Amino acid sequence: MAQSGRKSKQSKQKSPKIIFVTGGVLSSLGKGLSSAALGLILKDRGLKVRHLKMDPYLNIDPGTMSPFQHGEVFVTEDGAETDLDLGHYERFLDENVTRGQNITAGQIYERVLARERKGDYLGGTVQVIPHVTDEIKKHLLSLAKGYDVQLVEIGGTVGDIESLPFLEAARQMRFDLGSENVMYIHVTLVPYIQAADELKTKPTQHSVQELRRIGIQPDILLCRADRELGDDLKRKIALFANMELRDVATARDVKSIYELPLLLKSEGVDERVCAKLGIKAPKAHLEDWKNFLDSLENADRLLRIGVIGKYVELKESYKSLHEALVHASARLGAKLEIEYIDSEKLEHPRYASMEARQRVLGDVHGILVPGGFGERGVEGKIRALEYGRQYSIPCFGICLGMQLMAVEFARNVLDLKQAQSEEFKKGGKFPNVIHYLPGQKFIHKGGSMRLGAFDCTIKKSTLAYKAYKKILVQERHRHRLEFNNKYQKAFEKNGMQVSGMNKAHKLIEMIELKNHPWYLGCQYHPEFKSRPTRAHPLFVEFLRASLKIA
Repeated sequence: MAQSGRKSKQSKQKSPKIIFVTGGVLSSLGKGLSSAALGLILKDRGLKVRHLKMDPYLNIDPGTMSPFQHGEVFVTEDGAETDLDLGHYERFLDENVTRGQNITAGQIYERVLARERKGDYLGGTVQVIPHVTDEIKKHLLSLAKGYDVQLVEIGGTVGDIESLPFLEAARQMRFDLGSENVMYIHVTLVPYIQAADELKTKPTQHSVQELRRIGIQPDILLCRADRELGDDLKRKIALFANMELRDVATARDVKSIYELPLLLKSEGVDERVCAKLGIKAPKAHLEDWKNFLDSLENADRLLRIGVIGKYVELKESYKSLHEALVHASARLGAKLEIEYIDSEKLEHPRYASMEARQRVLGDVHGILVPGGFGERGVEGKIRALEYGRQYSIPCFGICLGMQLMAVEFARNVLDLKQAQSEEFKKGGKFPNVIHYLPGQKFIHKGGSMRLGAFDCTIKKSTLAYKAYKKILVQERHRHRLEFNNKYQKAFEKNGMQVSGMNKAHKLIEMIELKNHPWYLGCQYHPEFKSRPTRAHPLFVEFLRASLKIA
């Protein structure tokens, strides 16, 4: 949250400052969060900051990958399916990212091979060095133009064979731009071994050795640990890593990911970055961020939300959704508890009755059914929505969640017992209240859905209008199916009104139930646009309604 009117002397400089963020020992150490947190601090110091995530896998993008493999797919305003770390970048910097800010090995190799087929390499042998590494550097530098600092996160861990071209490109950048313009931050693990009652530095030592073996000497170490590292331990790490003591920072576990910027600032990480890169900028204050954290920490009214999904074994599958609920709860001063409920569990015959469902859902104050693909767990989600509709529990349906609201209503209110989504019933004559968008039924999978931001016109005197307080909004989509407009009149006649619509294509974007405390579904993904200091209005109103029965 940069203070308005604050300008850094750095903005006049010509060569961008590049900070590479790498990780070692194991994945999920928090490279993305560390990069996002540092970006926030540098922005607050008045710098113009941009992020880039480089993923070493050969997929073109994560759009066709299972959430169990890679967590959620984050969708940008311009319609790219990207790594979930781009969600962290948006939430921490409070700025939209673009499709170019996530590049995969698949995209790089695709470009190189396309150029080879065109003859751009003039008959030369195409190799990882220099052709692949040059393509990586070309993309990186094209994004850095016009920015003071570019933070480049390299996915995977040091030592992974698929990461080597990206690490080699990073190594070359210091020679291309000069040591005053490029630096390396390495995130590594310092585990606590209970039997020995001590923190162990050997994993970090080996990780740094591996990084140095390929030609990169880290400038700063972020040591992940479950407790503070004392100076003696930092001194030992610095000695074996060939670094100064002040360049070894503790990145200890925190209760909330939003504490990380304050932690890095307290460790002096931003000061060392500015010193090493010759950046002269005002100190960071992070006042808006501190106010948000105060709201989180001082919340005292318990609010329990049930999220009915089929990827609940890996919470990263619903990362943006989780954070949007956190943002809204902080706005309302509510102490949030999220209960992830496996929708397949609710499909069991033992939960056919409302009384049985109450044993699972009776303690929640609100029910949220998120997006997803495939038939597994769908009937369980429908049962949860039926329970929420009949027992007046606030319900929020997102993407597939909205579609299943329509299916449940058609079956149990309109008495269309075989009502279904066209995604799940192949052949035969069913009341497909949800059907494929034109051109979406028979198509290859990757990058072909309705993706990115589209207009939605909100109807006045609705829950949707009460939340947004305006008629026209833009929200991000990721879907192939849509509400079947031929059922609109029957729905509205029986109490389910259309409250949002894309007028250009006559697509129904929002539905909501009359005579219910709060029962609303949207075809888009509002969670992608929620920010810590600007909670999304639909999540705020959903939790506000849930608080009334808490």
